[in-house]
Amino acid sequence: MTLKIETVPGDLAAQDVDAAVVNLFSGVKRPAGATGAIDAAVGGTISDLIRRGEIKGRKGEVTVIHTVGKRYPGFKPARVVVAGLGKQDEFDLDAARSVSADVARRLRSVGASSAATIVHGAGIGGIDTEEASEALAEGALLGLYRFDKYKSKKSDDDRNLQTLRIVELDRKKLPAIRSGVSRGETLAAAATLARDLVNEPANEMTPTELAGAARKAARGLAGLSCEVYDRAFAEKQGMRAYLGVAQGSVEPPRIIVMRYLGDARHPKNNLWIVGKGITFDSGGLSLKPSDGMMTMKGDMAGGAAVISAITAITRLKPKINVTALVLATENMPSGSAQRVGDVVKSMAGKFIEIANTDAEGRLTLADALAYARANGAEKIVDVATLTGAAVIALGHGNTAAFSNNDDLVNRVIAAGKRRGEPIWRLPLDSTAKKQNDSKIADLKNTGGRAAGSITGAHFIGEFAEGTPWVHLDIAGTFMADSTEGWVPGGATGVMSRTLVQLAMDMGK
Repeated sequence: MTLKIETVPGDLAAQDVDAAVVNLFSGVKRPAGATGAIDAAVGGTISDLIRRGEIKGRKGEVTVIHTVGKRYPGFKPARVVVAGLGKQDEFDLDAARSVSADVARRLRSVGASSAATIVHGAGIGGIDTEEASEALAEGALLGLYRFDKYKSKKSDDDRNLQTLRIVELDRKKLPAIRSGVSRGETLAAAATLARDLVNEPANEMTPTELAGAARKAARGLAGLSCEVYDRAFAEKQGMRAYLGVAQGSVEPPRIIVMRYLGDARHPKNNLWIVGKGITFDSGGLSLKPSDGMMTMKGDMAGGAAVISAITAITRLKPKINVTALVLATENMPSGSAQRVGDVVKSMAGKFIEIANTDAEGRLTLADALAYARANGAEKIVDVATLTGAAVIALGHGNTAAFSNNDDLVNRVIAAGKRRGEPIWRLPLDSTAKKQNDSKIADLKNTGGRAAGSITGAHFIGEFAEGTPWVHLDIAGTFMADSTEGWVPGGATGVMSRTLVQLAMDMGK
């Protein structure tokens, strides 16, 4: 069930809901503002719990106070929820998202179906009302996400938070709140779509099904086109690097091209977002160990990010032309599979020696970038679960970035920061680049273990040539082991919202 978010004028204490949500910074001894008003309405209960040390206002702290059966004249909510905001000087938009997510999950866990809340951070927190409202909506929707499609015993609807009402006394702020909520809902929907696509098992999310999901996402969305091409088209284009990966699978490859024209009069005002679309990566003949395949249904997380991002971009309508491109296939071992030592010719005309069939993502991206450039790409951002080396270098807290253009990569990093998706730039040094040299071809598809994420990026960069380009390696961030804030256990949907933000920034 989808959460319905409403915005209404009025008094929080007068809302007939299962819970009223207020907040508190750490270190505050006497609540003020809306929290102070609710505290007074419930006989100073919040202040009493602060004195007793039960409420500290720490980040992630959510306290539920039951008011059912108690006599508080004019007070209608059945519970009061006090959300800890942490230290005031550390509070930002991402903290607001996380608070909203934590609260939404707690409300669901206690069986609340309706709640009323103030906008976290819009008062004493010092955050712009519209931006804080956007973060509230994003956080609640993303925090409530769960993927239970394949569980035969479903959660009961009465255990779902169905309505979240944002209450504001100042009617002049209502338009800004509604605008922020609308944008937050759009961004959350994009990340939710990306998560759903990645969480699907590989027997359900084949290249054909991924193309079908892209078509479904574009259907009925004015201004967004979706074209799907087959193996014959790829052969005609000369995409032998991509087709070399695809040749080991019985599942046919699919090329997905989605276009949004936000500035049709100026075709050079364009951005191409390219996603790795390996719907299952066994490693090919360079077979992965079995435990290394458990998350490889998500090797199309980059593709999921760009497909979902362009749907939100279309809804938000920035003044820029955006194309999402995914070359989808499986990487499987078979009698027809690509061999170690094979040489393939890419669409760009470069010959590639296959040193490891498990370095397949960069082969598909090589032809994807060549296709983008051949079709007029002015700026390219690719997103890929490319290397385990990125996880070794940065862990699970940052997406790795590589680029041939300082301005573009700085814009991408800024967009990620705005969306709470940290990005860290790594170098493209000449020493690592030499590791891709081949004795019999123009280059080989792996430079070995040393600087693995850098050599992978160097390989892709060969096909960007002079076009401004950013490569985002999300191998460490596309899946999470456990839930924290607005990030769930399982697929995170990472970079979908960052790409939307980038397009919005570039299209201003």
